[in-house]
Amino acid sequence: QLQLVESGGGLVQPGGSLRLSCAAAGSSLDRYAVAWFRQAPGKEREGVSCATTRSDVTNYADSVKGRFTISRDNAKNTVYLQMNSLKPEDTAVYYCYAQRPGWRDLWGQGTQVTVSS
Repeated sequence: QLQLVESGGGLVQPGGSLRLSCAAAGSSLDRYAVAWFRQAPGKEREGVSCATTRSDVTNYADSVKGRFTISRDNAKNTVYLQMNSLKPEDTAVYYCYAQRPGWRDLWGQGTQVTVSS
């Protein structure tokens, strides 16, 4: 049973950077499409970025385009979200998500990102 564990969140000043990691345990991640979502207080969960199994196709929300980069290392069974030029409105709990046709969708437990001076 594949499980996802996020790490890398924290407090950062506006304009700073963070790299989130999502490590998969229990099975291989290479057959799953992956994505990052976030949920700010009082708001609905929203998609941030996604990547196909080989990362040959990636997509980004307009609000993060040009600042965030999704990547994956299938050999390490890990997905990353590099976040640059962070803004206070990026403050949220960030969740890793994995999807494979015919299999149960998977979510990580979330990691808090706070952008504040």
